[in-house]
Amino acid sequence: MSPALETVLAKAGLQVTPMEFLNLVTEAAKRLAPPHPEPASYFTPDQREVLTDVGLDLGPQTNNDAMPRARSIVALSVLRDTALTVAEAARQLQVDTSRIRHRLGVGRLVGWKDKGSWRLPAWQFAGTGVLPGLEAVLATVAQDQPALVVAAFMTTAQEDLLVDGTPTTPRDWLLAGGDPRRVADLAAMLGTPV
Repeated sequence: MSPALETVLAKAGLQVTPMEFLNLVTEAAKRLAPPHPEPASYFTPDQREVLTDVGLDLGPQTNNDAMPRARSIVALSVLRDTALTVAEAARQLQVDTSRIRHRLGVGRLVGWKDKGSWRLPAWQFAGTGVLPGLEAVLATVAQDQPALVVAAFMTTAQEDLLVDGTPTTPRDWLLAGGDPRRVADLAAMLGTPV
């Protein structure tokens, strides 16, 4: 493994091996990247080749959380990397950029400012539209919830949302035509002690 990566991890205070870090990148990419039929398709062919050459498994996601700080940093990196700009979101939704900014302003889309420009997480988009029921869900999310918390909620299977008897993510629940009020009720609990 690369000594440079070991040095960067040590300087950042992350107590993980380079292989563990790369596995975290893979898992975060699978969870937070725009939906694809195959998780590996998030990466370009050259990236896939490099990642598999160093031993990464680009297969289905596993859920281990032995390294929460490193996992959070990786997840935030992937969230930022896969987020859309206002112009990209406008192209995807086939609207003017002013409509995207308006939706952000009234809470009909979620985003954050990064170096003066809006970034919009990819999980909230579906084809040339937004996720069905998104507006109802976002209306219940507390304004102080970080984008990473909302993204993690929307892309993590919930025991209360069953599709064919299997817990599913709020995003997949909405895509399957599930009642947005069920997701909104769960989203309203973000940030409250259990």
